[in-house]
Amino acid sequence: MATLSDIAPFAAAVRQNVEQVIVGKRAAIDLLLVALLCGGHALLEDVPGVGKTMLARALALSLGLDFRRLQCTPDLLPNDVLGVSIYRQDEAAFSFQPGPVFTNVLLADEINRATPRTQSALLEAMGEGQVTVDGVTRQLSQPFLVLATQNPVEFEGTFPLPEAQLDRFLIAVALGYPAPDDELQMLAALSGAHPITKLGQVVAGAALPELQRAIWGVHVEDSLRAYLVRLVNATRAQPDLALGASPRATLALFRAAQAYAALAGRAYVLPDDIKALAVPVLRHRLLLRPESALRGRTAAAVLQAVLAETELELG
Repeated sequence: MATLSDIAPFAAAVRQNVEQVIVGKRAAIDLLLVALLCGGHALLEDVPGVGKTMLARALALSLGLDFRRLQCTPDLLPNDVLGVSIYRQDEAAFSFQPGPVFTNVLLADEINRATPRTQSALLEAMGEGQVTVDGVTRQLSQPFLVLATQNPVEFEGTFPLPEAQLDRFLIAVALGYPAPDDELQMLAALSGAHPITKLGQVVAGAALPELQRAIWGVHVEDSLRAYLVRLVNATRAQPDLALGASPRATLALFRAAQAYAALAGRAYVLPDDIKALAVPVLRHRLLLRPESALRGRTAAAVLQAVLAETELELG
């Protein structure tokens, strides 16, 4: 049975392995580890070419888990994601052919290029760990993680994710451009074969469900619980926002803070854990008012203001 003390070395091994391919992005790797330990899903939002797809592949390889890539396009159908029942003449019966969602790590590349109908096919899988096709509900493999990518600066031929779908993602991660020294290190690593070709498994990914249960044991003081709730409620009262954070966001921030503490080798949450995760966990769930967006206001800026205005009241 896995314990809290097993989490930090587990994460360190994965982090070190992934950093052979993704240089200088430890913070982004840690956010994906938080999603993994919470049993949540991650949205990778950034411009093309910064390593979103490579990060997903490196993570799956490090864990030794089954990995599938789904390239989203406007002509992609729900059955292309979930699977389809095919009539077998020799058996005189229908046989279900599982789709790519029946895996451990699913990379939905450029998810906003899929139509809303296809995007919604992932809702049940992400929320409940199961899919229903032809009236039959089938459980997905565990652990199950959706890593979805989208380009935030390209809008032609895309379908923005609805708020209900965005709320299913535990965390949103932005990689950003590498620092010059990191880019030089990346070029040196590419002098031969790509590092991803030599990347192997370093931990037992099958142990993740036990590690996820161990996260529940991380202690959160009552004063920190109250602080977290005040933060989330403050977003609902912001005049710049048409939609504040949902109760699901409250649970997500609470669980993510526990995982973040465990990554650091602690059995208790600090206020800084909540502050560090507030933007990646809440930003994508907020909806700006059109007039605020026209003034150049962003959801991240609103959250920073909320963090600055909300005080921690010690009991």
